[in-house]
Amino acid sequence: MNELELLSGIMQKRRSLYPVSYSGEAISDELLKNILDNANLAPTHAKTEPWRYHVVRPESYDAFVSFMQEAFKKRFSGEAFNELKYNKLEGKIRKSSCIIAIGMVRDEKERIPEWEEIASVACSVQNIYLSLAASGYGGYWSSPSFVINHAADYFDLEERERCLGLFYIGKPVEVLPDPHLKGAVEDKLKWY
Repeated sequence: MNELELLSGIMQKRRSLYPVSYSGEAISDELLKNILDNANLAPTHAKTEPWRYHVVRPESYDAFVSFMQEAFKKRFSGEAFNELKYNKLEGKIRKSSCIIAIGMVRDEKERIPEWEEIASVACSVQNIYLSLAASGYGGYWSSPSFVINHAADYFDLEERERCLGLFYIGKPVEVLPDPHLKGAVEDKLKWY
C-alpha cells in the first residue's frame, strides 16, 4: 500500500464520534501530544499559527462541569432553560477521554483576513480528526455559544484569543459501522 492509499484509508475512517459512543477509557499523554503535534502541522498563511489548545483532563472534570453548567445557566434562563440538556453536560464531559478547547489568536497586525485564520484553525482540527481516526479514537468539534461567550471564565486565553469551541475525544465502546458516505465528487466538480 502506498502512502496515498494509506492516507485515503484514514480519511475514509474519519468521522464525528459523540460521547454517547465513548468508553471513558483514558488517552495517554504521549498519544495526545502526538495528535496535537500533528494538529500543529496545519497550513497557515503568513505563518501566523493562530491555533491554540487548552486540554481539560479527567482530573479537572469536577471544575469543568461546574463551569459548563454555570455558563449554560447564564445563556439559557427562564423559559429558555432546558434541564435535560443542562444535566446531559456532565455525562458528556465525564465519558470523554479529554476535552480540548480550540482557540484562535488573531494576527496582531491583521495582515490577513480573519476568515483565513479561522480556516487555519479548522485545518488544525481536521489534523486532530485524522490523527484520532488513525489511532482508534474519535471525537467531535462542538461550538455552543454559551461556551464560546464564557470561555475566558475558565480558560487562560491569550490576548486577542477567542474560543472557537470544544473538541471532545474518546475511545469508542465498540467497532463502529462504516461512516456516512459522501456524494460523488463528480457532482461537485467542473473541469476547465
